Amino acid sequence: MDFYQKLNSAWTTSNSALCVGLDPDVSKMPAHLRNDPLGIQKFCIDIIDATADTVCAFKPQIAYFAAVGAEAQLQAVCDHVRTQYPHIVLILDAKRGDIGDTAALYAREAFERYQADAVTVNPYLGTDSLEPFLRTPNKGTIVLCRTSNEGSGQFQSQLIDNEPLYKHVARAAANTWQHMGDTALVVGATYPAELAEVRAIVGDMPLLVPGIGAQGGDINAVVRNGSNSSGLGLIINSSRAVLYASNDAHFAQSARDVALATRDAIRAASN
Repeated sequence: MDFYQKLNSAWTTSNSALCVGLDPDVSKMPAHLRNDPLGIQKFCIDIIDATADTVCAFKPQIAYFAAVGAEAQLQAVCDHVRTQYPHIVLILDAKRGDIGDTAALYAREAFERYQADAVTVNPYLGTDSLEPFLRTPNKGTIVLCRTSNEGSGQFQSQLIDNEPLYKHVARAAANTWQHMGDTALVVGATYPAELAEVRAIVGDMPLLVPGIGAQGGDINAVVRNGSNSSGLGLIINSSRAVLYASNDAHFAQSARDVALATRDAIRAASN
């Protein structure tokens, strides 16, 4: 099963477009886990188990693990998703971008070491830097296009031939990259007008949409501007709002409550 097939199956099986981002900040975790050598792993697995029936995808952010030497815990988290919830899409949020053999090694890291279904990448170095990801059979390459952060327009909105850079990225995805491999784009919920523009360019291509929850993106605007011709096409990510709904002993239940409310809000906006 390739990435597109698995994602379509996950949307249908879960009846959800919600993706929970796994960004385990030790300082925000419950006190009983902060000094536990496996605290990050336990925290993420508890969140996964509490929210798995509400999502189409999980998205661990590699930096939160690597910065504290917890790559083995990241592997355990990825293994847990793959073995316990094989129908759920696993996205490694790594935003890799390099050339030649280095790009090939980053692709191996994502798809062999962590066995992710898809990985986020940066297109700044051009198509050859994406090729090792795109050419990996059955895997997804999720390319940064119009990101949700406040400063994203500094470069992404610069005009080239009277068109902003993010539209050039979208056209490359639609016209070139998706013919090389299963391709998706990252477009932030904080820019709904640009989300609509990208959707018009890429057709039914999947879009990973961060920026709801803590960043303030509007779910109704995301669904209205980002859905594809089948009313699907969106992987709507929430990280901090779910993970840190509480930091007491009942953190997993609190995370579940927020995930359910977010999933239901997305469903309501889709009807």
